[in-house]
Amino acid sequence: MATSSLQERKQRELDQRRKDILKIVRKMIAKSGARDITMRKVADESGFSNTVVYALFGDKASMIASAVDDDLIRLHKLMQAAVAQGGTALERIRLAGHAYVEDGLQHPDPYFLVFMERRPAAPIENSSLKFGDPASDPYAFVRGLAAELAAEGFVAADEKQVSVVTQILWEGLHGMTSLRVSTGDDPWIDRIDAGAHLDLLLDILLLGIVQRFPGRKSAAAIKLLSGKR
Repeated sequence: MATSSLQERKQRELDQRRKDILKIVRKMIAKSGARDITMRKVADESGFSNTVVYALFGDKASMIASAVDDDLIRLHKLMQAAVAQGGTALERIRLAGHAYVEDGLQHPDPYFLVFMERRPAAPIENSSLKFGDPASDPYAFVRGLAAELAAEGFVAADEKQVSVVTQILWEGLHGMTSLRVSTGDDPWIDRIDAGAHLDLLLDILLLGIVQRFPGRKSAAAIKLLSGKR
C-alpha cells in the first residue's frame, strides 16, 4: 500500500510538472511563435532542469503538440454535443460547423495557436488524442459526418471521396474562422454578420458537395439547401 501511494504521489507530481511546463510553452508561443522555442528555453523559463523537460516530452515537436491538445479536445466535445440535436447528416454537419466557428471566434488566441501557428510536426503516437478516432480526433469526427452524408444517400462517395468531402468542409470552416481571427475588424473587409455568413457558407459548401457527388437523395438535399435562405 505504501509503495502504491508513493507511486501515485510521484505520478501526480509528474502530471503537475507537465501542466506547469505546457502553460509556459503556450505563453511563449503566444509571445514569439513556435519556431523560436527550444527545450532549453522552456527549461529556463519554467524553472525545471533540461533533463526534466526532455524526460516529460522527448522533443520540441511533441511538447508543442501537447500544448495544443486541450484545445482540440474542447473543440471535439463542443462539436459532439452540438450534433446531438441533428436529425440528418446535413443538419449535423451544420451544427458541427457552427460549433467549430463559434469556438474559434470566442477563443481567437487558442485557435491561432492550434490551426495557424507554424510548428514542427510531432509523431502521431505522442498525442493525447487518438489519431483517426472520431471519439477524440476532431478531424476524424468531421470525416464521420461526411461518411453519414453517403450512408444517408445525400451523396454517393467511396472512402477516397469521403476524404475529399471532409477536406472541403474543414477548409471552408477554417477559412472563415482564420480570416476573422487574423483580420479582426479590418475596415477594408465588408463583412456580413458571422452567423449569416456561416449559414450561407455551409449552404454553398453542401450544395457543391451533393451536386458533385450526387446520391439517391441529392435532389431533395439541393431543394432543401437552395430554399433555406
